[in-house]
Amino acid sequence: MSPAVPERALRELGRTEGGTDALALLVRDQHTRRLILLRALLDAATAAPAAPRPAEPAAGPREHWALLEEADRADRAAVRAVLLHPFAGPWAQRCLRGLTARAPTPELAADLGYFGALAAAAAIRAGLPFTVRLAAPAGPLVLPTLGALRTTPGPSAPVDITLAETRLTVRQDGAAPLTLEAARDVPRSADPRWQPVLALEPLREGAPPVHLDDLDPYRVAPPGTRRPGLSAATGPDPAERAGWARLWPRTGPALAAGGAHRAAEAAALLRCLVPLRPPPGSAPSGEGPAQCSATRREAFGAVLSSRPATPDHLAATLVHELQHTKLAALTALVPLHHEDATPRHFAPWRSDLRPFDGLLQGAYSHLALADYWQRLALGAERPSRSDQCWAEHARCHEQVGAVLPVLAGSGALTREGRAVVNEMIAVYHRLSAHPPPAGHRVRAAAYVRTARMIWRQRNGT
Repeated sequence: MSPAVPERALRELGRTEGGTDALALLVRDQHTRRLILLRALLDAATAAPAAPRPAEPAAGPREHWALLEEADRADRAAVRAVLLHPFAGPWAQRCLRGLTARAPTPELAADLGYFGALAAAAAIRAGLPFTVRLAAPAGPLVLPTLGALRTTPGPSAPVDITLAETRLTVRQDGAAPLTLEAARDVPRSADPRWQPVLALEPLREGAPPVHLDDLDPYRVAPPGTRRPGLSAATGPDPAERAGWARLWPRTGPALAAGGAHRAAEAAALLRCLVPLRPPPGSAPSGEGPAQCSATRREAFGAVLSSRPATPDHLAATLVHELQHTKLAALTALVPLHHEDATPRHFAPWRSDLRPFDGLLQGAYSHLALADYWQRLALGAERPSRSDQCWAEHARCHEQVGAVLPVLAGSGALTREGRAVVNEMIAVYHRLSAHPPPAGHRVRAAAYVRTARMIWRQRNGT
């Protein structure tokens, strides 16, 4: 096995689980990669001859980095919480692409300005007294993990941000100063120009809160690169926030009912939720069977999702998406296969051709869902809830069974990949020891047969 991943951790992860050490290994590696990425961005921004400079007299990347270093000396944990904000990843990658392009992109100057907002947010969380001048963005000035300020955009309207003790003051020419109370958590103010993030309660004691992020400009992929079928992100909306706030407190117990390991992995990995608009087929309120969700490999710790109808389904969404997070982080540490990226495989959860890696990702997440729904079914007290959970379990279990032979038969699996797939097979058979009622098995098998028939018709195979 790879020295980067101990055998015990690899087998735990292969079972779609992961103990404290295994999850900490993934988190630690992703954090290291993020810090290296940010340093590479700083070097590129200061070295690129064509890099746009902020409008005078706003500070530049060097000044922002110096503020970050000073804040890091004051409170390293607080600064890491900002630097490891999931959407600092896609932002940094976007900046690097712009800086290394033949000609700077039109968005590069605004993108680089986010560095200052990141540094200011880190200093606020560290409780470091500071003053920094930032260029006003075209839209709200977002302070990552904290909130957003409605400012007057324009090159001649820089924004001065000052923290003195717990008082945060924002000044911009032509506008009244804005004062906020900032005691190392989300700053508060009754001024309507300030929109704080919604901090949802931690999933377990000692874990950080989960942010409902409907503010960050980098929370979704740029147009043209988004996954088909994924609805757009919502903006700050009081009714939408209230809906999530009502749903969230019951999600932790639903996760725990699906296994203590599900609650543990969510507490270890999840940092923020990005609310998406209801997909087609939902009621205007977002309630109904239709739902969409996703993760982004470059945004470790974030889950994008429309609002599910029940706590059970929100917990299932987290189980599903966090498996993608885990497997992507594991793959960053050690390759699991050497298959090419040609789409050629059938996956019962998709109607298109899938590459081998997509097949592995999908089987892994659906196996975790089969485990989650089975545990809920076995522990359900109400017959109606038990019946619904068995239906979900049977469908996921049958879907995984349809693709495991393809994964197991691949000659391109690495030793680590073979270990992961073998553990997946063991879990699949373990789940079979508690079969659902016969009717659910029959309907699930028919579902997969129909999916295969439609797939063959659409793809000409």
